[in-house]
Order: sequence, then structure tokens, then C-alpha cells
Amino acid sequence: MLTTLRKVGNSRGVIIPAALLLECQIDGAVEMTVEAGRLVITPVHAPRAGWFDGYRADGDIDAWKGLPIDDGCEDWAW
Repeated sequence: MLTTLRKVGNSRGVIIPAALLLECQIDGAVEMTVEAGRLVITPVHAPRAGWFDGYRADGDIDAWKGLPIDDGCEDWAW
């Protein structure tokens, strides 16, 4: 694909077609580097993205339920 640089203020920009962005999974931040005289654009993905997808906070769950009760320890003062 052949394209041209466009003036954007004091810089230059390139229009990247939506099909290329979709194929490269670029939808936000990118990192630009120069490798062997070539400009390389790499998508930046959050390292913990998706960790809480489907998370459901249940206030009715007792996290301590089922653990043994230690009644024999006199060191604890409540």
C-alpha cells in the first residue's frame, strides 16, 4: 500500500486504514521504534487488561467460613 505523509502542525502524519488497524489489533496507544531504518508501530496493551472481566462482587460470601477456629491460643487478646 502506498501512501503519503501529511502535515500535522510541525509534524507529519500517516492515515492508517481501518482494516490494517483491525488486523494489527490497534485501537489505542502505540509504541513507535526505529529498527534498521524502518519505523515500527506496535500496539500497547495494558498488562492486566481483562483481569476483572466477569468479576462479580458477592457480599454474601463468608471468606472465613470453613476455616478451623483456634480456641486454644491464649496469646491473642481481643
